[in-house]
This record gives sequence, structure tokens and C-alpha cells, in this order.
Amino acid sequence: MKVNSIAKQLVLGIAAVGASAVLLTGSPVLAADKEKDKNKVSKELAPSLKAAQEALQAKKIPDAIAKLKEAEGNPKKSPYDQHIINELAGVAYAKQNNFAEASKYFEAEINDGFLDEKEVPGRIKAVAQMNYQLKNYDKAIEYGNRAIKGGFADEEMKTLVGQSYYLKGDYKGTLKFYDDIISQQIKAGQTPKDEPLQLALSACVKLNDQECTTKELERLVEYHPKPEYWQNLLYSVRSVQNLGDKNTLQVYRLMSELDVLKDPTDYTEMAQLAIEQGNPGEAQNVLEKGMQKGVFSDARQKDKNQRLLESAKKAAQSDKASLAKVEQDANASTTGDKNVGVGLAYLGYQQYDKALDQLNKGVTKGGVRNEAEARLLLGIAQLKNGKKDDAQKSFKAVKGDPNLERLAELWSLHAKQA
Repeated sequence: MKVNSIAKQLVLGIAAVGASAVLLTGSPVLAADKEKDKNKVSKELAPSLKAAQEALQAKKIPDAIAKLKEAEGNPKKSPYDQHIINELAGVAYAKQNNFAEASKYFEAEINDGFLDEKEVPGRIKAVAQMNYQLKNYDKAIEYGNRAIKGGFADEEMKTLVGQSYYLKGDYKGTLKFYDDIISQQIKAGQTPKDEPLQLALSACVKLNDQECTTKELERLVEYHPKPEYWQNLLYSVRSVQNLGDKNTLQVYRLMSELDVLKDPTDYTEMAQLAIEQGNPGEAQNVLEKGMQKGVFSDARQKDKNQRLLESAKKAAQSDKASLAKVEQDANASTTGDKNVGVGLAYLGYQQYDKALDQLNKGVTKGGVRNEAEARLLLGIAQLKNGKKDDAQKSFKAVKGDPNLERLAELWSLHAKQA
């Protein structure tokens, strides 16, 4: 965020207002009736303040500051005199890019009781911006939150507050601030912006909170489904302890579906797991995909995966030859376990209509050893056949295995975005 330029723009606006509102021209501003004219410059300080303003308008900033210091040291100055000093000194120091002094005087002006209400928002925003520039994050947060509560904070001001929490190392404060904003946007039917979601995620990472990290990654994927966000989320899912080989392969299936398999070892591991779990067609497909993408740039990796591919092809050829007989046996079975196995094989061979038929039979018959996995696979087959509504119902019905339930939710999110 270009805070320096924003702060300067705010200060220029204040300077323009101040030049006309504070104009000191002589006798009309001198107090004649103390009650009536209490908001006018006193007779004793009028010469110094008039000289300060004229110097400021003539761009003789050091002269203006000298006159203002002279006025401030006058024991006869009134509260309103101090108000004028606060405004002119704020502008003078801001023109010197001395934000520390400018902020001090603008802050005093905000709180001195004389500032016109319509000018308050600009001063508050200026103080927040200047303190951000000074890395005085506590003060930036204080005045930024005043702008938010006052209802005149724009998106840049909200970003300033969130970044101030983050830069001062208050990651819990960062998270609470952005979670409140994001929740309000979602409740209002708005799409949360990318930057707040990213800062909330970064705060979770800094807090070393895996559950929080995953939650924010899921929100990023939901509202900004960029491949890199999906990739980070699914790597996080894959790293869960005690996930098991079967569920690891399920994670890889979604990664492959979303085309976020990037590392050569991911292709190799997915293929090996598929072969081990009796799905050589899936292994062949993923390795061929990796070869086409040129992910195996290292000669040894390429040789290794070429051998693995040849092995997968041979196994797939043999598997296909027996698949019709296995399907007959599955259809004759009173339970659905064999149908689920055949359906998974057809998924690997990308014969999605046959996969859907077999998986549907398996789930309908019941008696499967892993119903959660069967329903997840059925949802995938339905999605591949363009039956999104049916797929959503199947994903919602995945119960019993927390890891598969989570994967089903992610498949459901992908289905909405597909």
C-alpha cells in the first residue's frame, strides 16, 4: 500500500481547507465579546498566528513553524488559539514530511473540541496514515479503528489497520480483525477480497495453527479458486498424520482432477499407490499426463517413471482382459463391494458411464466394507458424467471417516466451481 502518497493527499486536502477556514485578517477575528467570540483568535496572539499563516501560504515553512512556536509559548494563548496552532502546525510539518510532529498536532486538533465535525474524518484518516508511515502501529490501529467505527473508512484504511496488526506481530489481533471483516462481507452476500483472506492465512501460519491455516486456505479456495490456493490446501490435507495409503490416493485424485500435481514425486507416488491398490489404469493415466507435461526433467526420474509406466501398461492390459468376467461376478453378488471395485477400475480407465453404473449398483446393494469411500467414488463418477446435483448429494452422504468427509466437502466445492 502506498501510504506515503495517500497521507500526502490527505494533508493537501487539510491544508486547502485550513487556508480558507483559518484566514487571519486582523480586526474581524479579534475578540470583542468574550462569550460571543470565544471561537476567535485572541488579540494577543493574532499577529503571530497571522504571520505564521502568511509564511505558510508563501511556502516559507521554517518561518511559519518559528512563528507558531512563538505563539505556542505565549502564556496568554486561549484554547482556541491552541486549536489554530494545532491546525497550522499540522499542515506546516506535513509539508516538511515530518509526520511525527504533524501527527501530534493533528491529533491534538481532533481532540481539542473546536474542529468542525465535517473535518474530523479527514484528520482521523491522516493521523492513521501518518502513524502507519512512522511504523507507530498502535496509533495507526487506534485511529484506523476510529475511522471504521465512524463509518468513513475505505478499503485502504481497513487494509492499513489489518496490516498494522500484522506488522506489529499481533497475529491474533490480525486474525480477529480480518475474520470480523470477512464474516461481515459474507453475511452481506459479498465476495471477500483476496488480500484480507491472504493476511488472515498468513496470521494462522505465524501462529503455527494448522486448523486455522486449513480453514483460511479453504476460504481462499472457496472465494478465489486459484490453482496455487488449491495446491496449498491439498498439500495441507495430504500432510495429515495417519492419513493412510487409500486416503492419500484419494487426495491425489482430487489434485489430479484440479491439475495441481506439480512435483515429479507426486506423480510417481500416485502411480505407485494406484498400482498397489489394484488400479493400473489410473497409474498409467497419471504417468502419461506427467510425461506429456514434461515434469520428469531429471534423466534418472524420467527413466524410473518410464519403467513404472511400462509396468502399469502391462498390468492394465491384463486387468482389462479380465474386467468383463469380474463385472459379471460383481453383478451376481448379493453385496455391493465387488461392484465398487469394478466401478473404481472403470474410473481409472476413464470409462465414466460404466464406472457410474457399477458404483451406483454397489452403493444401492449395500454391504460394502467402506461405505464412505464408495459414496465418494460415486460422487466423482456422477460429476464426471455431468450429473452435478447427484454428485452433490453423494458427497454430502459421505460419513464415518473424517478425512473422507473433508475430501467430499472439497470435491463438492470443486463441483460448484466446475
